[in-house]
Amino acid sequence: MKNPFKKYKPNTLGGVILTLATGTLLFMLIGVGYFYVYLPSSTNHGETITVPDVSGMSIQDLETYLTERNLRFEINDSTYDEEKEPNTIIKQFPVAGSKVKENRVIYLTKNSLTPPTVPVPDLVDGSLINAEAVLKGSGLKRGKIIYVPGPFPVIREMRINNNKIIAGTRVPKGSYIDLYVEDGGNNEFAVPDITSKEVDEAETLLFGLALQFGEIVIEGDTSGLPPNVILKQEPSPGTIMRAGDAVKIWIGKPGTIIVENQN
Repeated sequence: MKNPFKKYKPNTLGGVILTLATGTLLFMLIGVGYFYVYLPSSTNHGETITVPDVSGMSIQDLETYLTERNLRFEINDSTYDEEKEPNTIIKQFPVAGSKVKENRVIYLTKNSLTPPTVPVPDLVDGSLINAEAVLKGSGLKRGKIIYVPGPFPVIREMRINNNKIIAGTRVPKGSYIDLYVEDGGNNEFAVPDITSKEVDEAETLLFGLALQFGEIVIEGDTSGLPPNVILKQEPSPGTIMRAGDAVKIWIGKPGTIIVENQN
């Protein structure tokens, strides 16, 4: 009986072909095993975790919270937001709802404990209306406005907590700057009609007449959009007031009816 594998003996063409075919098949089997059996089992292939929302969470609570969810974290940046609690999370990456592998690092931005400092802009000899925009752009806030006798309606002095401050001094971001303003030699003004105007527009109009907002009463529903229209003012339009006096206002959403007999 003839040997069917005789033509595949070593040193024959058939043997070479058989060797190559066997090696190729073995290589393919190893590849399939690695990519479809070993690799998925060693890297939890197909197993993902939904990234939780950790914004607003304190750093002290993070480690336990994320460890329980098979995740890690790293604080890679910090910023300052006065409306949020210090040492809480403001941003995260990946964002909440993302799908990631177990043990993934979540990169976080925290709210600093103290605000950064910014230089006080030079407002002296400038107008009050211009000062409002400059302070906002510098990360500062307008504090009290104190009118003093003077021939020109310009800012004479800047103060913080009643202490005089000069331009260039670094102060915490968000600080209130009190402004001492000359009354321009005319210290009596007729109150304009600011009803139905938006708050920002009315405030600018009063500032131009050396007047300012006093008590602010909020009327009606405050959910959704914030109240931004003046519904009522006191004193009434045309009343003569002195420089620095304040006008009481009632604000609400357009169309809000003021409840009677309310102070």
